[in-house]
Amino acid sequence: MTHPAPGHEERLRADLASLRIERNAPPQPAGRRRPPRRRAPVVIGVAILAVVAIAAWRISGRAVPVTVAYATLVAPGEVGPAPVLSGSGYIVTGDRYVSIGVRVAGRIDHYFVEEGQTVHKGEALVQLDDRDYRAIVARTEAGLQVAHANLDLAESDRKRGEALRTQGVISQQELDTLRNKAAVARATIGQLEAELAQARVNLEYTVLRAPADGVVLAKLKEVGEIAVPGGFAGSGDLVRLANLSDIRAEVDVNEADLSRVHMGQPALVTPDAYPEARYDAEVVKMYPQVDRQKGTLKIEVRVLKADARLLPDMSARITFLSEPRADGQAEKPSVLVPAAAVQRDARGDNVVWVVREGRARQTRVETAGEVGGRVRIANGLKGGEAVVIGSPPTQDGQKVTVAAPG
Repeated sequence: MTHPAPGHEERLRADLASLRIERNAPPQPAGRRRPPRRRAPVVIGVAILAVVAIAAWRISGRAVPVTVAYATLVAPGEVGPAPVLSGSGYIVTGDRYVSIGVRVAGRIDHYFVEEGQTVHKGEALVQLDDRDYRAIVARTEAGLQVAHANLDLAESDRKRGEALRTQGVISQQELDTLRNKAAVARATIGQLEAELAQARVNLEYTVLRAPADGVVLAKLKEVGEIAVPGGFAGSGDLVRLANLSDIRAEVDVNEADLSRVHMGQPALVTPDAYPEARYDAEVVKMYPQVDRQKGTLKIEVRVLKADARLLPDMSARITFLSEPRADGQAEKPSVLVPAAAVQRDARGDNVVWVVREGRARQTRVETAGEVGGRVRIANGLKGGEAVVIGSPPTQDGQKVTVAAPG
């Protein structure tokens, strides 16, 4: 540890001794009153400044332990495309939500699925009470059998009538009546066949099936309730599905940044629940109208390889990436540092503390987005520098010791 110069301490002791008051000093004569010492405030201020200076000098000479990591210089192909814009949004599905409602009225008998269950296209979801519809099918089938019997009788009467007409036994009017009865019987069969087809369709509607692959988000009614088609606010809806075959993320982009986003642009989706996960995506939809109140445009990106961890309405961070240069020229190598190494100074500029020759120097840098938990440095570092991570030193040029090299 270094000490201040001896002459400096002697002057400080002399100044402090001049402020000492002797308790046993003889009183001064009344006629020769001693004038007040005007140097006392000045001497006190000088003493305080001297003490502060000595303390600061001793502190500045003390080495502070810091943790460092090293700036890495990487080739463009190793780090991937550079981030150009980032924002917070939500995970959605391409078809949004699919509400499955009833086509015929009925009481809910039971559900085949539960919330969170994955279903496939055509799989049964809900069963309605189908006794009334089965009875309608049976009644229509019986009526159709009667109609076929009537047609057989009418056809027999028509054939006999035609034979009798050739013999002159019956008139032409009577033959026309027999032919009409046969035609009516055939028409009745056609009508009943259509009614039977409709009755069978209604019977099928008592089982609600999934229109596409997805996951069950909610069951909207309870077993025993009466469900009717239509109504207000989807009163006939029983099950809500999400089609997970097309997972997307949506984000509101400020209209001042729209020039940095375009269709087909690569992106990166990072769910807040799994910050270590990265999902490649691309811009697939830019809504045609700006929100006037917020001054933003909604943009959707489609996740290229989604998995079961991505759920609808999950919050996520969407990062839009730059594309390879069209002129064929290679981009410059990138300098990467840990995100914890980048600090902000009093003016709000990005800085890092670089350790050189046992001292920490504050260096202003320009950043160009994050890449896998590391910050891309566009200007200010060349690579290989030892940068302080965690708590920075208290002043520029302070002596430091490396506690745990990164």
